[in-house]
Amino acid sequence: MSAGVGRGAAGPAVAKVELRLSCRHLLDRDPLTKSDPSVALLQPSAQGRWTQVGRTEVVRSSLNPVFSKVFTIDYCFEEVQRLRFEVYDTHGPSGLACDEDDFLGGMECTLGQIVAQKKVTRPLLLKLGRKAGKSTITVIAEDISRNNGYVELSFQASNLDDKDLFSKSDPFLELFRANQDGSEQLVYRTEVVKNNLSPVWEPFKLSLSSLCSCEETRPLKEMQEAFAQGQAQWDCVNPKYQQKKRSYKNSGVVVLTDLKLHRVHSFLDYIMGGCQIHCTVAIDFTASNGDPRNSCSLHHINPYQPNEYLRALVAVGEVCQDYDSDKRFSALGFGARIPPNYEVSHDFAINFNPQDDECEGIQGVVEAYQSCLPRVQLYGPTNVAPIISKVARMAAAEELTGEASKYYILLILTDGVVTDMADTREAIVRASHLPMSIIIVGVGNADFTDMQVLDGDDGVLRSPRGEPALRDIVQFVPFRELKNASPVALAKCVLAEVPRQVVEYYSHKELPPRSLGTKVGEAGPSGAP
Repeated sequence: MSAGVGRGAAGPAVAKVELRLSCRHLLDRDPLTKSDPSVALLQPSAQGRWTQVGRTEVVRSSLNPVFSKVFTIDYCFEEVQRLRFEVYDTHGPSGLACDEDDFLGGMECTLGQIVAQKKVTRPLLLKLGRKAGKSTITVIAEDISRNNGYVELSFQASNLDDKDLFSKSDPFLELFRANQDGSEQLVYRTEVVKNNLSPVWEPFKLSLSSLCSCEETRPLKEMQEAFAQGQAQWDCVNPKYQQKKRSYKNSGVVVLTDLKLHRVHSFLDYIMGGCQIHCTVAIDFTASNGDPRNSCSLHHINPYQPNEYLRALVAVGEVCQDYDSDKRFSALGFGARIPPNYEVSHDFAINFNPQDDECEGIQGVVEAYQSCLPRVQLYGPTNVAPIISKVARMAAAEELTGEASKYYILLILTDGVVTDMADTREAIVRASHLPMSIIIVGVGNADFTDMQVLDGDDGVLRSPRGEPALRDIVQFVPFRELKNASPVALAKCVLAEVPRQVVEYYSHKELPPRSLGTKVGEAGPSGAP
């Protein structure tokens, strides 16, 4: 029987997040009593207008309310999910919104910011951005997605009744789960052990979804506790014998000899456990892009129409910056002659500060890119192995911490097939052992057929020496296929594989989210919840 574990066990990219709200020091709009606050949750509609999707209950006469109603939202890493919270002194009947409600302040943020910090406290702002006194709102996130773990069980029995006339019984074991309606459902049947009254059955695995619908229910917890105390054994009782014989004790004993609970953590588990995502951007400055002063150049700066480099950069960067507490991006260039000596470089800081190549937020990267263009000479060749190796060195240092604390994403934007293909393959294979992913976006109309080999979707990537990549860490996307897509659709496509890659790395290393502190797959009593 399949336990449902393996490459796809990380679960879907979409998870369920529960948001709990509270406020402090609200403005008092009632002359005789304190305000009666409630909070409205708004999300952008398809047309971009804020639309109310939910509202808390009203907490009567309180300037420091804690709301019991929670909001459940689908979380998706690849999207910038914007949220707005508006606090009102509510005058409507039964807490319903009405035109007479007094606005006490609002706050905007993204769902990514909330889950990355688990708890966000922000000041409430009135119209035109004025602070509402000392008023604040706190949003706490909790992942309520179901656990995709599995249990490994081993059973044996002793002194079973002999039911055969000329030989011993051929026993097997059936395991049932109790459904919510009181019925029972068969979830596993062991193999038959021939001619044996004290059988030992083969160990087997059951996913939590099949065993208990992914809920670590009381029977499972009781089984874990009994196993931990060395008391996990049960009498086999035959009701007919029990009624006929007063001295009847049992028809044998079944013993649980091993129990291992394996937790398969989700991407959201790691993010909410404190894992940061650091993004490095690498931009192609080779001559094949064309002179930036020419409107046909892929690097041409048009204030009314961002070029493909900028569109891809902003779409990906706006998502990633929510998962790094300092919101700083390493921004590098390759394939250009750079000042002061105008020698070709395949690894230079586009802010021309070798000691600190980081930019403040995605807007800082955009500004550094635009300032860099007139200062460099586009040249070549298209070598990306040096930058892959540079990020890999940072990831290797992170690996030594032995914690799921930081994961690296390298976004490479290029207009053609890489020149140093052998070195690039070697660098990617080495990087596949490290906490990093590589996203390559091909801009322009070049033939990118040879780039598909770097994306392991069609087979395992191998180094020139024949060494296979440990994981598929490369996602290649030709921009022209998404040229007419929205920034949201572009980011979804480009970042689609990152959650799986993060989970695969930490699962392979048996590293749990930092907040848990025990290794993935630890078994028996110590692995119990």
